[in-house]
Amino acid sequence: MPPKSILLAATIAVLHPLMTATPTSHLVPKTQNPEPNPPLIVAHRGASADAPENTLPAFQLAWQQGADAIEGDFHLTRDRQIVCIHDDNTSAYSHKKLTVRKTKLADLQALDLLFPKFTTHSSPLTPYKIPTLAEVLATVPAGKKLYIEIKSSARIVRHLFATIDASGIDPDQLVIIAFSARVIKKIKSQRPSLKAMWLTDIRHRSKGAPLEPTPDQILHTLRRTGADGVSVYAHPHVDSAYFQPIHHAGYQLHVWTVDTPAEAQRWTDLGALSLTTNQPALLLQALKKTNKHQNKTK
Repeated sequence: MPPKSILLAATIAVLHPLMTATPTSHLVPKTQNPEPNPPLIVAHRGASADAPENTLPAFQLAWQQGADAIEGDFHLTRDRQIVCIHDDNTSAYSHKKLTVRKTKLADLQALDLLFPKFTTHSSPLTPYKIPTLAEVLATVPAGKKLYIEIKSSARIVRHLFATIDASGIDPDQLVIIAFSARVIKKIKSQRPSLKAMWLTDIRHRSKGAPLEPTPDQILHTLRRTGADGVSVYAHPHVDSAYFQPIHHAGYQLHVWTVDTPAEAQRWTDLGALSLTTNQPALLLQALKKTNKHQNKTK
């Protein structure tokens, strides 16, 4: 074979595996953050500084303000429907106290929820309704996300899956969060592709005591539940050394509740992939000024 032919054959032999190999771009580790330009701005119970929390107006306002995601609290009713409300009863929002798990959906939605903070002197109190998970899912635009905080026991999980499936939403638009390790474990064991984060409140149990849970305790829970990461309370004294083992193990870090630009900057520097906030408009404006965030919706 002439020298040029030999060189050409050798080149083809080297390039052929690269040209014919199966693309591997889809082989992404489950804990790798898929979003560019973090952190995501998550509206805590909707735009709750400007509208009644966990109501459809609060969620719609959050989308109007440009939030990347909304977060809501969800309970299971007596007739196995999933509703959006923070407490396990209605006493904080109504003159009538109904326990959610003991009450049917129709009776819960018959209530007029009152939020005096959002009442003007020139208008009467405006009644708001308890929305269902299905109604909240229907507000989520393409490219945006819903963080679903589960407040009920693990028996809600099969009803959660049924509601998600019936909605037709892309599962990649959903993040399940819960303080209950049992809930997270059940979700990840049955639908491992569904993103789920364990919630924990970092704190000192007594003056001078170390922060709890420790990083090792967090890692233990993440490993035994199969969670994709942890969402932590924005404790003012936590530092990068605390989160180093979690980052090193490949788990995601998310944080709640962050309401000032200074806090947002600090938690961005600590590696948080999302900031849950009552002030989405304020944080979006602040982070865009520092080029730490850009809206993903065209």
